[in-house]
Amino acid sequence: MDSLFETHAKLRKRMALFKVKAAPNEKYKRDGTKSYVSVMNRFGFQPTKPGPYFQKFVASVDGGGATNRPAAPGVKPGHVWKGLFKKLENQEQPEEVTAQDQQNDTEYICEVQIGTAWTAERQVVKLDFDTGSADLWVSHKSFDPRKSVTWQLAEGKSWRVQYGDGSSASGIIGTDILIIGGIQIKEQAIEIATEMSPQFSEGTMDGILGLGFRKLNTVQSNGIPDPQRTVVDNMIAQDNIPSEAELFTSALYSNREKDRRSFYTFGWIDEDLVKKSGEEIAWTDVDNSEGFWMFSSEHVTINGQRIWIEGNKAIADTGVALALISDQVCDALYAQIPGATYSDKYQGWTFPRSIEVDNLPDFKVAIGDKEFVLQKEDLIFAPACAGLFYGGVQSRGENPFDILGNAFLRSIYAIWDQGNGRFGAVPKLEAFVPPTEYEMAMTDKTPPKEIPCYYGDISSTFFSSAR
Repeated sequence: MDSLFETHAKLRKRMALFKVKAAPNEKYKRDGTKSYVSVMNRFGFQPTKPGPYFQKFVASVDGGGATNRPAAPGVKPGHVWKGLFKKLENQEQPEEVTAQDQQNDTEYICEVQIGTAWTAERQVVKLDFDTGSADLWVSHKSFDPRKSVTWQLAEGKSWRVQYGDGSSASGIIGTDILIIGGIQIKEQAIEIATEMSPQFSEGTMDGILGLGFRKLNTVQSNGIPDPQRTVVDNMIAQDNIPSEAELFTSALYSNREKDRRSFYTFGWIDEDLVKKSGEEIAWTDVDNSEGFWMFSSEHVTINGQRIWIEGNKAIADTGVALALISDQVCDALYAQIPGATYSDKYQGWTFPRSIEVDNLPDFKVAIGDKEFVLQKEDLIFAPACAGLFYGGVQSRGENPFDILGNAFLRSIYAIWDQGNGRFGAVPKLEAFVPPTEYEMAMTDKTPPKEIPCYYGDISSTFFSSAR
């Protein structure tokens, strides 16, 4: 391990590499149900627990079938996804889910530089780093290719990302120089959104930088899939990056930490953070056949009791706020939380806000052979309604694998070693802060007199009381 750190230290000094700060998005407000609906939309799975939101599928005659939406891992073979819908109270017919039903903003924003100019500085864009996708797209309002002398338009290529609520982004494609964490990446495919739905154009971020595998890239050439190299693909292809450094890392922290020091690195591992954990990096092989950072996760431990799930797999996904696991594990976990109940209304597990953190269960999830603690405070995601928290761990429904989003990833320092096909981690636990303090601060510690609880917009009134 020391030789690995030595190689990284030399590379970092030679190339002047630095941490990419993942700044907290001050406009981001957690909403449990909206975050869950966003994951349903992203993966296309049917929920197994009751609630207002559900998917519509139809049988496919040829076993495949095409819609405007690419195939999603949660869609069963032989079925075609038709849309995400919600049941409304006192209304017989369901309605299609809209952007207002989903968490459309991102919790962390990172800056990168694009292009080259004769007189001005490179253009800086603020992106959502997403390990569950593989497109690098930016708004035309944030990056103007006409101001970059190294921009090359890619003729005949197109791209389009579309979601279940009908929101989309699309536009032109070209290549340019990208600078990320001090590494200059040449001829990077950059998708410029010339058309965007309002929820994209009105958001805080300028676009998304996908850190998943190339298979997930949506670029087409004359209507035929033509997935482009990702940022990490191109970083690896450059001969100035040694094989030991064909990786990136992430250290995400919550709003409990006052200095909010979340960051990514590219080409090197933070030796100090690894040594602070007191443990060696635990590595496990990655299965990238679906385009995700997927690995074996066959057991969990809840309050000292191990549960085995033979053949179970999980993905690590920074584009997801929650952690989604099997119903078997969910039921066992919340059985250990006093007063916890599944809420049809919020379509998720909730528990009393009066609970002491010490009374929350010890919960460990396997990454390969080694289990990692999910910090107790991150079992609390957001206020659901008066007196209730929405849990940070929820049901994955019929999705074929667990989805370990930021609710879990904040408890580890993650090493995404693409060059060697492996995922590594060490524990990274934050200092204790009573959750009632940081959650109630969002509402000025004065709950509104009346908090309507209804389908489709669970906690917007709750948060609006802070304004």
